[in-house]
Amino acid sequence: MGRGRRRLVKALVVLGSVLAFLSVFAIWTERQALNTDDWVSTSSRLIHDEAVRAAVGDYLVDQLYENVDIEKELKTILPGDTKELSGPAAGALRQVAGDGAERALETATVQSLWEDANRTAHEQLLAVLEDKKEAVETSGGEVKLNLGSILTNLAGQIGFASDLAEKLPPDAAQITILRSDQLKTAQNIVVAVKGLALILSILTFAVFGLAIYLSREGRWVTVLFSGVGLIAAGFAVVVARHVAGGIVVDQLVTQASAKPAGEAAWSIGTSLMISIATTVIVVGVLFAAAGWLASPTNAARSVRRVIAPALRDYAVWVYTGLAIIVSVYFLSSSVQGLRSFVTTLVVAGMAAFGIHELRKQAAEEFPDAHFADTFGGTRDKVVDAVRGANIGERASKLRLPDIRRPEAGAEAPTETLPGEGDDARLRRLERLGALHEKGLLTDEEFAAEKSRLLGP
Repeated sequence: MGRGRRRLVKALVVLGSVLAFLSVFAIWTERQALNTDDWVSTSSRLIHDEAVRAAVGDYLVDQLYENVDIEKELKTILPGDTKELSGPAAGALRQVAGDGAERALETATVQSLWEDANRTAHEQLLAVLEDKKEAVETSGGEVKLNLGSILTNLAGQIGFASDLAEKLPPDAAQITILRSDQLKTAQNIVVAVKGLALILSILTFAVFGLAIYLSREGRWVTVLFSGVGLIAAGFAVVVARHVAGGIVVDQLVTQASAKPAGEAAWSIGTSLMISIATTVIVVGVLFAAAGWLASPTNAARSVRRVIAPALRDYAVWVYTGLAIIVSVYFLSSSVQGLRSFVTTLVVAGMAAFGIHELRKQAAEEFPDAHFADTFGGTRDKVVDAVRGANIGERASKLRLPDIRRPEAGAEAPTETLPGEGDDARLRRLERLGALHEKGLLTDEEFAAEKSRLLGP
């Protein structure tokens, strides 16, 4: 390649790595914010975290005391003169309610209510963001997470279940997710994110594909560094998530007591991002492995020699295996939308092209390769090693001359076995020649042993 083309290829590899980095964030935003099942799964993991449960429990207790006159309720329950103790009792009951809220949030019933509330809120959020008129008219462009049913359940566990639901105001224990003045901006962001996730995913592999195409004879180097770029992009996402987590939690969580819950929420909410980044790293490792396999190194050449017969004689099975792997991966994926399908198809196409190029390379290097060449050679080496050990043992028992290179300065022995004639010497020369052909004796060793057998 010329200098200009080399620079262009390098620039394309760097650009593809940057696009891979950005596509992880776009895919995570699309799935986490715009996929109800993914959000419900995340919310379920949130409520199973101890720090988050404590924060939610404190919020519910605060809502209970803000919307219900607990002291007045206690006066209706306490008998006689003990009604005067309703004030101190209400304060003491607050601590009991906090512990009861955490225990309640551990039960399957309340966790089910939590998941239902999150599912309803997310479905309403999507309806508002997608500008469905009925949803906008009903909610006024606002989306709230309604925890009223959980609050009622909590009150029931501390003895106020009878008519508390009627006393709670409609907006009790409701967390605003989206306000009316944020609606238009949020809708624009959703439109951009939906298209961006698909476009960035396709562009990433398109740029890498163009770089590989322009590389010509040095394609294996470009494939190798494309894999390195994908691996670097995946690890960069992990680092960026860690750095951004500290900034986001510090900005959004002002109370020190709520920091653990905020950190847990960020960790759980971005776990899907780590999963996507891991997938990018795995794809990068496969790219790097493919580049190494096509390299001119001795190890890669040896591997190509071994797989050459399979690539040549069983090509249909190789491509069928690739199709099965791709199908299983796509069907086992949690999201099977258009973006996932197109991305999987592009990666499968690049893998098929790589196998095609590897078949051509192996066929040119090893046109007559067979499985027997590899496994048969290994078998012969084992047999020769065992046979050589047996011959050495027999020779030592019969006190035969040692067939080794003579020491420096020593005169090679010329004596023969008693009664040894020309036929015996010829057989020994044939055996030496066979060992020399198989590479078990060097040229110098063969010449020395031949000279010793034939004598002066």
